[in-house]
Amino acid sequence: MICFAKIPLIPPASIAAELAGYPYHWQSHFNTLHYQGAWTVLPLRTPGGKDSIVPDLMGEQTYADTTHMQHFPSVELLLRSLNCPVQSVRFLNLKAGAEIKPHRDHELAFEMGEARLHFPIVTNPDVAFFVEETRLNMQPGDCWYINANLTHQVSNKGNTDRVHLVIDCLVNDWLRGLFSQSDQHRKEDPVDTVKQQQVITALRLQNTPTATQLANQMEQELRMR
Repeated sequence: MICFAKIPLIPPASIAAELAGYPYHWQSHFNTLHYQGAWTVLPLRTPGGKDSIVPDLMGEQTYADTTHMQHFPSVELLLRSLNCPVQSVRFLNLKAGAEIKPHRDHELAFEMGEARLHFPIVTNPDVAFFVEETRLNMQPGDCWYINANLTHQVSNKGNTDRVHLVIDCLVNDWLRGLFSQSDQHRKEDPVDTVKQQQVITALRLQNTPTATQLANQMEQELRMR
């Protein structure tokens, strides 16, 4: 199991300038139990393209760009370089003095068919991002995968905001190839095949293109173990 990895993707440096020049009232993150201070969101791609802060697909809607995306051509350029299905795309701003508490995002992991990529846009040396017990040195120009199914936490003890562009992707052969070139930290993962099969069955019952694709990918991962 991959705990985290530094991925060989370089985001356009112009994203930071586009963000600084875009006047927008950021929305507070919906999961208020998971943080203290201010943690805000600028949504670029959401279910149905709505100006929503909820990243998960709700019902029958597919992911689409929000009206904000047109103001970020550098992000669009980055997305065109990703030869895999892209789900939610958003900027996450952890304000100075804020803290994201230890938590897990259930079943959001490469081995489960979905990969969360972090692109640091603005940061400072006093930001501490931990996956389990390991602190990651995330810098602008990097791309990091984190296994969000593992416990992770972030604190910003600096005097400036920390902004990441966060992209959730479905795993396909192209992404597997990219991950094979990454600098990975791994650990053994006891596989609960019964639970995995239950998840696959539930996805197939949804009978949507996204759910079917994810079920196929999960079945392939099980066969490869």
